[in-house]
Amino acid sequence: MFLSVLCFLYNAQAQDKMPAYVLYNAQGKKVSFKKLIKAMEGSDIVLFGEQHNNPIAHWLQLESIKALHPKRNLVLGAEMIEADNQAALDAYLNGNVDNKGLDTLARLWGNYKTDYAPLVDFCKNNNLAFIATNVPRTYARMVHKGGFEALENLDATALQWLVPLPFPFDPNLPTYKSILEMMGDHGSIELVKAQALKDATMAHFILKNREDSSLFVHFNGAYHSDNYEGILWYLKNAWSDLQYLTVSTVTQENVFKLEKEHLRKADFIICVDKDMTTTY
Repeated sequence: MFLSVLCFLYNAQAQDKMPAYVLYNAQGKKVSFKKLIKAMEGSDIVLFGEQHNNPIAHWLQLESIKALHPKRNLVLGAEMIEADNQAALDAYLNGNVDNKGLDTLARLWGNYKTDYAPLVDFCKNNNLAFIATNVPRTYARMVHKGGFEALENLDATALQWLVPLPFPFDPNLPTYKSILEMMGDHGSIELVKAQALKDATMAHFILKNREDSSLFVHFNGAYHSDNYEGILWYLKNAWSDLQYLTVSTVTQENVFKLEKEHLRKADFIICVDKDMTTTY
């Protein structure tokens, strides 16, 4: 009988799968989703960093918003929609165009339908604002080719979709230096400047659209806010006394211990099984 029980327990454990993700704090301690929501609730601005094709990150983004909505007035924003598409986004949120109309009027990412539409639709259904924060890609390409000088002759219409010029730029930030190292011979200071333009513009539109009584939750690629740099560097440079919180998403073969390279990458780190199916 005892051996039968042992065999049953062994077989049951063998059939169990490891969790799809584990949530950690900056120090690598496992924490609950409830604790993440509590920390987000007490913040002014949250930068929720994702891997763009990671379904767990997208699911937790939506679940976070659902959990926060009864507790705080919310404003949402995202890297994935460019600032000059705000009118089209507002038309959809207000019910003046349908999904097809939004797809026609705005430059939506290829994974918008699966990964970002649920967030936008939550705002639509709950009468919440959703802010398109990213710089139009045309201007990022201009900087990539010609540096910040390429923006000097833009007209007033174009300039309204950018962070006010000139804006601070520190090429010695570790994240920007790592971009050059990662790109090797394909990297250039202009590439880093284009990244900074995106970071600065997203920070600009976050601050422009935040409300004193609301929590602004922004969705962006994790590399735009990892290591407390990128967007956060520009936010703090402009408004240092707000309460900021960052979330990052990483993948590991073993989710039960956060690897050293991911420690202190953000206030909370979503560690996802490396074998997780991606959305594209």
